[in-house]
Amino acid sequence: MTMTVEPVAAGFAAQICGIDLRTTLAEAAIQQIAAALDRHAVVVFRDQPLSQEEQIAFCRRFGPLDLGLKRIYQPAGATERAPRPGARIRHDALIDISNLDAAGSVVALDSKKIVANMANQLWHSDSSFQNPPARYSMLSAVCVPATGGDTQFADMRAAYDALDAATQAEIKGLEAEHFALHSRVLLGDDDYTPEQIAAYPPVSWPIIRTHPGSGRKLLFIGAHTTRILGMPIAVGRMLLQDLLEHAVDARFVYTHEWRAGDLVVWDNRATLHRGRRYDLSQRRELRRTTTLDIDKADGGVGVQTRTT
Repeated sequence: MTMTVEPVAAGFAAQICGIDLRTTLAEAAIQQIAAALDRHAVVVFRDQPLSQEEQIAFCRRFGPLDLGLKRIYQPAGATERAPRPGARIRHDALIDISNLDAAGSVVALDSKKIVANMANQLWHSDSSFQNPPARYSMLSAVCVPATGGDTQFADMRAAYDALDAATQAEIKGLEAEHFALHSRVLLGDDDYTPEQIAAYPPVSWPIIRTHPGSGRKLLFIGAHTTRILGMPIAVGRMLLQDLLEHAVDARFVYTHEWRAGDLVVWDNRATLHRGRRYDLSQRRELRRTTTLDIDKADGGVGVQTRTT
């Protein structure tokens, strides 16, 4: 088979065919996928029903894995646990995007899992609240509801390009603070211990960044942003809200309608994403793996995407 890359929207999002992700891919194929991500920011693989181990193995080809918010629920200094045979989620490297409990039953509406579902419905970039942040996220669909539950992606490069010159000048050099629990607190989930809060101290990133793979400027904002440094809270938050409303306009958005067996990969440095509403009494199970924005040549130092 020959790998093909077919855009699904003008300059944004593409479908890759002619490849089996369950096999050990040649390095050249990995580089082709990375190049497609530099150009399209989101790539879709249909009919790729990956096992948990296959998904992790594929993701590791693109860099070290990010455990996301799991550190909040682990003892200080804890490391990734050994695989747990028989568990629904057998590996710490897999982030459970579902409305299911450990036994596979649909959870109650007052469960913390539902808060996580709601937080995922806010526009965000995975792990922008840490340094290094995330590079690629890979979401594999195991079970999807009959209707709803789509995932939307917004192109932050196109959003920046479409800003008027006055706004581009206004936000040049500004930095926003990102905090891991900001979206959870907004949704009423605020019973975290001081130790859990301290696990993810706030970090700051420039609002305008330059993508290293494409050289394009982009907006780096979303639901994890709490304020703009050097501005009164209210003024900064309203500016962030205005930028977000602009950035997620329909002309910049690709909506993915899930089928079981899909794998969607996106570049968190170039996009925002959100899940869409669905009937929470229906099963929805997706598994996410995410890589840190670290290159081998950097010796484990986070790659801070260039500012203007």
